[in-house]
Amino acid sequence: MVTPSPLAETPLERELRQAAGSVPDPELPVLSLAELGVLRSLRMTGPGKVEVELTPTYTGCPAIETMAADIERVLHQHGIPEVAVHTVLSPPWTTDAISADGRRKLQEFGIAPPRPTGPAPAGPIAVDLAIRCPHCGSTSTSLLSRFSSTACKALRRCESCLEPFDHFKELS
Repeated sequence: MVTPSPLAETPLERELRQAAGSVPDPELPVLSLAELGVLRSLRMTGPGKVEVELTPTYTGCPAIETMAADIERVLHQHGIPEVAVHTVLSPPWTTDAISADGRRKLQEFGIAPPRPTGPAPAGPIAVDLAIRCPHCGSTSTSLLSRFSSTACKALRRCESCLEPFDHFKELS
């Protein structure tokens, strides 16, 4: 299935994509599926029929079934009787798919957002490889555990304010 270009998207598809994209992530409810970047596509395939593509944050993500069920529920509430949600693994999801709003929300929630891993933009670039404490902003942080409450996060501690915090690990 090919992701339609935004120009080919109908007003109803745009409305349904916004509804599906507003579903909170089951493991990080501060983020919507659109902000997390896992909602790959949505398209009408016929009257009252929608197909949705989701790309999990990693292949074994246990939340993908909950995401699919939540999207189905929301689209049924928007009057769509037939919803098919497909898991798509290629190309794989990367942390670069997290929107700017998603990164801001992670920071505000007390989770250090992942650093960008994609190609560098043209022009001057500010290089900041340190992981900033989401509480005080210090770059003096240390790794406590490679895994935290989910496989996507690591547990770190700020050496300035001594607060522990999760860091959403970079996946490229």
